[in-house]
Amino acid sequence: MPKKYHIHTKKADPRFPPVGKYATVEFRENCAGSCRLCVKKRCIYNVHKDNFLQWSNMTEPEYLYICKSCYRCVQECTKGIFSMAINPEYLTLGDDYWTPGIISYNWAQAHTGMVPVSGAGYRGPFAGEGFDSIWADMSEIVRPTRDGIHGREYINTTVELSRRPMRLEFKQDMSLAGELPAILEIPLPVTFQEPKFGVLSESVLLAMAEAAHEIGTLLFMGPEKYSDAVSKYSQSIVPCLTKANFQHHAKIISQSQMVELVYEPGIEQEFAKLRKIKPGLFIAVGIPLDTKAAELTVMLAKSDIDTIHLYGSDNGWEINTDNPRYLKDMIREVHLKLVENKIRTKVNLVFGGGIAMAEHIPKSLICGADAVAIDLPLLIALECRLCYRCKNGKSCPAKLEAVEPKWGSQRIVNLIGSWHNQLLEVMGASGIREARRMRGEVGRSMWFDDLEKECFAPLFGTRKVTGIG
Repeated sequence: MPKKYHIHTKKADPRFPPVGKYATVEFRENCAGSCRLCVKKRCIYNVHKDNFLQWSNMTEPEYLYICKSCYRCVQECTKGIFSMAINPEYLTLGDDYWTPGIISYNWAQAHTGMVPVSGAGYRGPFAGEGFDSIWADMSEIVRPTRDGIHGREYINTTVELSRRPMRLEFKQDMSLAGELPAILEIPLPVTFQEPKFGVLSESVLLAMAEAAHEIGTLLFMGPEKYSDAVSKYSQSIVPCLTKANFQHHAKIISQSQMVELVYEPGIEQEFAKLRKIKPGLFIAVGIPLDTKAAELTVMLAKSDIDTIHLYGSDNGWEINTDNPRYLKDMIREVHLKLVENKIRTKVNLVFGGGIAMAEHIPKSLICGADAVAIDLPLLIALECRLCYRCKNGKSCPAKLEAVEPKWGSQRIVNLIGSWHNQLLEVMGASGIREARRMRGEVGRSMWFDDLEKECFAPLFGTRKVTGIG
């Protein structure tokens, strides 16, 4: 059995006091002062001892970044003077899609590399829009050998990004006729892509490139951001080029395993020219995830490419339409279109845009993706608050331009390490031991829309859907 793939995480403390969800409220005039049983001293998570906001010497209120919301401190205060409230600044993080909870959880994972837990449990809705309307069928969770992280069974998260032959041909002596194509594998179904906005300084991009190299994945990045320091990791970088400029970047192409070309009509005629610059080059094509994506994917799959990279919106929607569909529905449409044309196994599909949490990875695979591409979580790992000030030319409160690459790389590695462990947990509980086997496996999932139609439509009628846009 091959050695298990493992991402080595290491604690990477935040540079700035994180915005915590909870703040303490104390009525100190009634405090005993010298209480030996003070609940702060007995917090099992050492929240009050290790509260990073105390770096700024704040006294009260305390903003409890690492609080697990078990409320033991509130319940066990002998004077009943201790309570907690929501931090108003916490509610200003992100937007309707990139919620404060998503940002806070990703901060915590980038900090520790551990799977986040909450003492209060999950108290939100059990169904919502987009990926929140899909549940993994984790019926195998009762089998202890299939515990994703600690179980005895081997769970393989490796996926290919190289083209697969549709059939094998043999000679009379049963040896293979011709050579098999080269294989490009990554150890987990997650790639990185350069964010569309943000403080993308050389140190930030270097942190992303180092992290991609460390975990063995790829970073899709524009050639204009290359530098001597970044090009050191060229084997882990996929330059995103165009039909007009790729011939000016022969040096970058010769250093890369894979190159991505932005789609435009006639792009198929350029593949041979690319491989003339570097024989055996793996080729991806980037296309917008719009109403034409499915038909365009079928057409490209019949050409000589390895991977199709589909770009959705930052909030996980279809683009270039007044009535956008969710990413999950677009993945499903593109996947089934290739299945219908009997060429699904020929090409790989990577979907980017709106991948915000660990659970979005297995759900994307279930919908039909081979892998996903993440962008904004990379910035969040570096303490980005998604305040969007950079879009307006204003200064970054997290000072991303001053990120130290080694620290930034470790934060990203920690985030992906935590996401990888959660992927293992879902796969183990679902009885799936190969990430490639998970692709399009809707039989291992439950969809709210389908359950609603089966259970409630006969009683109350069908829901009228008006769309998002």
